[in-house]
Parts: sequence; structure tokens; C-alpha cells
Amino acid sequence: MKPEPRTRLMASGLLVLVLCFLAPLAAAQDAPKDLGSLQQDLVFADYSPLSANAELLRRLLSPLTVAQIQRSLARSGKALAGQEIKLPEERFVLYVPAHAPPQGYALLVYLPPWPEARLPQGWAEVLDQYGMIFVSAARTGNEASLLGRRAPLALIAVQNVMRRYTVNPQRVYIGGFSGGARAALRLALSFPDVFHGAVLNAGSDPIGDAQAPLPPRDLFLQFQNTTRLVYVSGEEDVSHLSMDADSADSMRQWCVYDFETQTIYRAGKQTAGHESADPAALPRALDSLLKPVTPDADKLAACRAAIEKELTEKLQRVESLIAGGKRDEAQKLLREIDARFGGLAAPRSVELAQKVGD
Repeated sequence: MKPEPRTRLMASGLLVLVLCFLAPLAAAQDAPKDLGSLQQDLVFADYSPLSANAELLRRLLSPLTVAQIQRSLARSGKALAGQEIKLPEERFVLYVPAHAPPQGYALLVYLPPWPEARLPQGWAEVLDQYGMIFVSAARTGNEASLLGRRAPLALIAVQNVMRRYTVNPQRVYIGGFSGGARAALRLALSFPDVFHGAVLNAGSDPIGDAQAPLPPRDLFLQFQNTTRLVYVSGEEDVSHLSMDADSADSMRQWCVYDFETQTIYRAGKQTAGHESADPAALPRALDSLLKPVTPDADKLAACRAAIEKELTEKLQRVESLIAGGKRDEAQKLLREIDARFGGLAAPRSVELAQKVGD
């Protein structure tokens, strides 16, 4: 299994520029079948509006990066593709418990670090216990780009599973292992209106930087309010335990409080290293995932106010630099603001960038 650098989670502008329009194919969905068994090499027919390239860029990249891509497209005379994925070529694995809970199934979309679509060993019995559907797409491992494959296929999976089965929309989650967990965190951050929680198994990152920019303001506020994160790493997986701690610190700095960190221990002499959660560890993670905690309103308001104060002061500084004719300094500070505050700084950051020609 090849490790994934953080920079692999961002699509390059060059790749975006060469996208061509793809016409979604309309086809009838097969009726639900094989409940309680594993369906492999499954083909889905429906695209999701959220998997369109324009929506992925808006949510997953910073505002100034999106503006730069749009300018490049305009200069080249090219158009952004509608959908990047060719669904007839894609294959999914799907597990549906035999008995649906009265409130509807829960749904776990899984991002692996490996290329094949498979259900981790021993998970079926646990999914049965929680009434949770599992779906994962092939060729979404660490070699796959976030924008080009991982994100759109995860959203397409949600669209198709929810059309086939009775899924409680408040119990839709995303998870992953290793590089897949890091990608899952990006999707949880940018699509809180879809995923209400994430299981981050041995993979996580800080948010609010160039590698994990904050989404548009309304989405980030929803992420703060309603998303539950569960970090799960093995006791001997020192590097990823450290990554979990750094990510959790970042969440606190950005007023995200509904998370829990868990360590996987093994009985006897065997220790847990860098490995996927086994059937003994998975229930504990799912128990936590299904029990969100409402953030303290006063604490959240005070934290948000501090962030807004910092952002306002930095944007005012850019305005002063522009007024003083210091365009280079203004451009530099704007890029720093864009990397740190992402969608929180828009549309003002974009307007100021237009003034300095950035």
C-alpha cells in the first residue's frame, strides 16, 4: 500500500483545464436485491448534482484558486466539464443488512487506500448490528485524486444508494483508512450537508491551510454545528496518533468541538499498528459516531467572534496596502488569507484580489 502525501489530495489546475464536457447517462436503476449479502462489481446509473466539477471546485478549493482556474479557462477558450466520471466504467461494492431499522438505514461511504472495492474482513456482522449500509468505489485508493475520483464517486454512491434503499439522511457518514481517512475528512469538511460524521481510521490532517482550505461560510458553519468526527488509530501507530492529535488541535482552533479520539488496543502480546479497524474496534467507533454532541453555544459564539475579528483585521490591512500602492504586499497577504480562511474570507478576498490583479 503506497502512502499518500497531503498534496495528492488536491487536483492540479492543469488537469482541471483539460476536462471535457461529459453528458450524464440516464438509465433505469435495478430494483434493490440481495439484502444481507455483498454485491460486487455493481454499476450505478445516476450522477449527483454535487459531483459536478463546478460544485467540487467551489467546495474543495480556496476561492482564489477557483478564480485563478476560471481565468485560465477563459483565456484558453475552454470550458469546465460537467461531470468527470464515466459511470458505465465504474464499479462499486455494496453491503446492505437484511433488516432495515425502523428509522431507516444508516449509510457509510468508505474511502480506502487500496485500489480495489472491498468490504474489510469481519465488518458485515457489525454493519448488521448497526443497520448500516456500506458502499465503496473501485479505483479510489491513494493513487486517485480527490477532485477527479474520490470525491465525485463518494457523492455518486450516496445518490444511488439513497435512491435504492430507505436511508435516514441524518445518518449518512463517510469513513476511510490511512490516505482514505484523510480524503474522508476533506469530504466531511466540504459536504456537511451530506455527511453528518466521519470515521477517520489512521489518517487525518489539520484544516484551514492550503492543503485543506475551509469551504464556503454556510457550509463551514454547518460543519461546526452538526458534524461528528471519530479518530481511530492503533496504539503502536505513533505517527498517525500524532496526526490525530494535530488534527484535533486544529479543530479546536476552528471552533469544531464534536469529536472523539480513540486508540485501538489488542489483548495479550499483540499490539495494534497501522491497520484497518477490526470487528472488535469498529463497534466502539460506530457507537461514538452515532452519538453526536451539541457544541456549547456560548463557547462556539466566542470562538467564532475571535476568528471573525482576526479575519476582519487582515482584510482591512489588505485594503490599506492597496490604498498605499503596495500591491505586492497586498497580494502576498491576500494569498495568506486565502490559504488560512478559505471560504470564510469570500467574497471579499476575491474582490480585493481583482483590485490588485491577483
